[in-house]
Amino acid sequence: MKLETTTVLLIYGITACTFFLIDLLWIGVIAKGFYAKFIGGMLGDQVNWVAALAFYLIYIGGIVLFVLVPALKNGSGVLHVIVMGGLLGLFAYSTFDLTALALFRNWPFIVAAVDMVWGTLLTAATAAAALWIIQNVLKTN
Repeated sequence: MKLETTTVLLIYGITACTFFLIDLLWIGVIAKGFYAKFIGGMLGDQVNWVAALAFYLIYIGGIVLFVLVPALKNGSGVLHVIVMGGLLGLFAYSTFDLTALALFRNWPFIVAAVDMVWGTLLTAATAAAALWIIQNVLKTN
């Protein structure tokens, strides 16, 4: 399947909306107390939105480029996208979390472990949901 630039940008937008919805629910509601409990003293008073948005823009680009576009070009199913998305999430979130364990004094292992699992699940779910929307709403197969 050949994907036009406008289609890839639409895929990016769908992926971004899906990722933001799931991740903000996690950060803002489900795990808010978890992070406050274990690393609250390390958190700033305000979010550095430039850095946060830069991460989101780059990482969502990775999901599109390395998971969704190849899946759409090859006709891969949702299970393949879940596996590849999950692996991308594990690799990316492990990069930060294991580096934090290696370099930061008193970085909690539980935070690293939970965050790596979260990155795996978040990326797998985002990729799967985006693929479903692309295939069933946009009718792109």
